[in-house]
Amino acid sequence: MWHQQKIQLTTNGRESIEISDQVAGIVRESGVQTGLAHVFVQHTSASIMLCENADPTVRVDLEMLLSRLAPDGDPAYRHNFEGDDDMAAHGRSVLTTNDITLPIANGDLALGTWQGLYLWEHRYQPHRRSIMITIQGE
Repeated sequence: MWHQQKIQLTTNGRESIEISDQVAGIVRESGVQTGLAHVFVQHTSASIMLCENADPTVRVDLEMLLSRLAPDGDPAYRHNFEGDDDMAAHGRSVLTTNDITLPIANGDLALGTWQGLYLWEHRYQPHRRSIMITIQGE
């Protein structure tokens, strides 16, 4: 059995938004008991992240680490059509990931106790983001 559904979110700018419950709801609606859920963000300046969901400072620290790897406004960047965060956002997206595949067990996402699924916005300004969820199983 296959099921596919898109969710859309509006971000407030650079942030991470937990989407675990939305994706789990789609899994439950699909009727799949055992299988896989593939989650894909349809953008080049945002990411999908599986992260600890108990302490929000983990995501704050991850943002700090990523800012060291892909700093905003680096004068060496040639691509800056949409501002200082333009190339940095693309770099952050490439350094992280735009998709993830998660197991489905007993009709629900099989996440660990402290795991949460997040959309990670890499731009300063708010954006409308589309996330495609494809479920396969029985």
